[in-house]
Amino acid sequence: MSMFKKVMASVGIGSATVDTRLEDARAVAGGKLHGVVAIRGGQVEQQIDAIYLYLNTQYEKEENDRKVKREAEITRFEVTKGILLKAGEVREIPFTITLPERTPVSYRSTPVWLKTGLDIKMALDPGDQDYLEILPNDNMNTVLGALDELGFRLREVTNEHAPRLGKGLPFVQEFEYVPTREFRGALDELEVMFFPQGDDLELVMQVDRKARGLRGAFAEAMGTDESLIRVNLTGNELRRGVDVVSRQLHSIISRYI
Repeated sequence: MSMFKKVMASVGIGSATVDTRLEDARAVAGGKLHGVVAIRGGQVEQQIDAIYLYLNTQYEKEENDRKVKREAEITRFEVTKGILLKAGEVREIPFTITLPERTPVSYRSTPVWLKTGLDIKMALDPGDQDYLEILPNDNMNTVLGALDELGFRLREVTNEHAPRLGKGLPFVQEFEYVPTREFRGALDELEVMFFPQGDDLELVMQVDRKARGLRGAFAEAMGTDESLIRVNLTGNELRRGVDVVSRQLHSIISRYI
């Protein structure tokens, strides 16, 4: 009977189970998450080599002329290792993890979740999945406020396949804006990507100019009506507030119109 239970546990029947409980499912990009991993032993004793938390998201990739969704592991955290879990035993392991600065914010179609996994030899990995709400940090909020002050309306936020820009990740998060005031007659759209650098913030902006006349129409047809701009904002500049940053961005964008 004992051997039968071990065989059944190896395929997930009567095996250990795991449940992660978060103090708060909301966190700032680069901030901390606190919680407890609760594991309950199954019908037999099992050796757990490690407990991991995987931070995952979803991005879009173009394949065969169509958009498909792919999952990406942003990072993983080892909560603990080397546990001998007796049958029916319950353990609760508290944890505190620091999210990467480049964790995408949870706007619209950009889900972010935490997956818990137990590393058990010769057995299925029991898992648990918890969705998070990732909020922009202070530096991002300053830039978002500056863009709003300049009359840009946020149209869409997506994670797009871009391994070259991803700096180790297969995607970047793009904030797509449309102009509603001053830049309305000059731009079709503005795409903004955020790359935190500790106290500083790097922006990569793609300015899509409106076609003007025959030359403009030709440029649009050839895809040369777009400019990629890198902007480095220091912590001191960002702390001076939305008005200061909006003036900086206004000056920079105006050069490419």
